[in-house]
Amino acid sequence: MNEFVGGWWPVASQRRSPNFDERPAATCIDLIVIHAISLPPQEFGGTFINALFMNQLQASDHPGLADAVGLRVSTHFLIERGGEVVQYVPVTARAWHAGVSSFGGVSACNNRSLGIELEGADSCSFAPTQYAALNRLCTALCRAFPLVRLAQIVGHADIAPGRKTDPGPYFDWVGFRAALSGSLLLPGACGEG
Repeated sequence: MNEFVGGWWPVASQRRSPNFDERPAATCIDLIVIHAISLPPQEFGGTFINALFMNQLQASDHPGLADAVGLRVSTHFLIERGGEVVQYVPVTARAWHAGVSSFGGVSACNNRSLGIELEGADSCSFAPTQYAALNRLCTALCRAFPLVRLAQIVGHADIAPGRKTDPGPYFDWVGFRAALSGSLLLPGACGEG
């Protein structure tokens, strides 16, 4: 994990969420889950996403936040619309991002995954700066966790079908995977297998 110091990526801003715990013993990280988030829904910018992950969201902040108040959730990383990366949980710990989930016949995806939230929504495209930051982050993660393969970088919808739809139809999976494949320099990291 040469690009991570104590589980933290030096490239990212750090905000330490209280919403995490230890991974089960002998757990290997082999999955990256990409999400989309906007608070209030369909609105970008502001401080509400940070407040959610830090347990500081108040119902009085905005009428569109009522469903999110009181949730105890987190992510490892958030990529804001301008491409800024914020890290909330060290990669060595279990963030609370996936919820009820299953991938490859194995449930409880939080145990084995890293969560990346993109500031966005199912109804719009993501910014080029977000894709550039996502590529750089996933390249670093794949180098640190070589069990992650391209087919194991998935959307929230892939691990919780019928319950979640993000990152949604506007996420460019083909372009993202092509760019990521081209940027990886270490043999075996995020390979096709």
